[in-house]
Amino acid sequence: MPELSVTEVDPSIEFLGHRLPFPLFISCMTGGSQGGFAANRQLALAAQELGLPVGLGSIRVALQHESLVEHFRVKHIARDVPVLANIGAVQVRDFDHSRIFELLRRLEVQALVVHLNPGQELFQEDGDRDFRGLADALERLCSRCPVPVMVKETGFGIRPSLARRLLSRGAAYVDLAGSGGTNWISVESYRLPQERSAESREFQSWGLPTAALLLACQDLRGSLLASGGIRSGMDAAKAVALGAELAGLALPAIRAVNEGGADAVVRLYRGLEATLANVMVLTGSRTLEELRRGVAWVEPHLAAAAEGLRRADDAVPADRRGERVPAGSARATA
Repeated sequence: MPELSVTEVDPSIEFLGHRLPFPLFISCMTGGSQGGFAANRQLALAAQELGLPVGLGSIRVALQHESLVEHFRVKHIARDVPVLANIGAVQVRDFDHSRIFELLRRLEVQALVVHLNPGQELFQEDGDRDFRGLADALERLCSRCPVPVMVKETGFGIRPSLARRLLSRGAAYVDLAGSGGTNWISVESYRLPQERSAESREFQSWGLPTAALLLACQDLRGSLLASGGIRSGMDAAKAVALGAELAGLALPAIRAVNEGGADAVVRLYRGLEATLANVMVLTGSRTLEELRRGVAWVEPHLAAAAEGLRRADDAVPADRRGERVPAGSARATA
């Protein structure tokens, strides 16, 4: 007896100065090729019709090759929704920030997503190998960036202490992007020689699950996004109920583009929206805030995983989390 009419349900949410009709976004995926350009246009068309944010692939190639800037220019298509640019943390360290800001201005985006992907890079033959100095570079970027900065992983998760540190250094949101969806080490393995491909298989189960991370980061509600393994409207509803502002999908969206362009993406997200609305009715939740305040029954193994994650994370000495420890300070032992 939810004592609620479907017409009373309001799944809308404020995000980056826009009122979204429901708490989903199209995650950052592709760009820098003709296929990526075509996909970005279709995703932008769908985002405009849905009223949802859309992410771009990494703009690194646009910084390196002026001719590719047009591949990421979709604001004239998604004119009424947030468009999210995307760049790697290593590029934040290595590129002149003024060049990044100028490209953001040209692309007319509403936020910059900085992705953390050391796992993926380590299994690229020409990938990055040096991940020092990223935290300081990110803090400098956040202090001057003309648009809000969001930080995400790429399918292996961001632990609670790192999420707190990123927010304290100026990030507007952290996308936990945990395991459960695409494993980019496995993806990169297809380009590797046989001996390295076998090495990559040892990382098939690598990462921290998105659901466990959401449970372990309850104190960060209001600053979290959830992607990584979100495949259905029920997944999205659970993510929001556990504290995510928005839930993001990548693989289902790009598959929809390949199957039927922007129309297929719209159909996909309309189905997700319908499931979310039904969940809200069945839980007696008129708004997303009421959904988050409701009682969520968490399976014992998931609750134990989240508690174990919190305890293990709290036990890690500050210097091993990448924090600076004052000289002469006592070092905790694991």
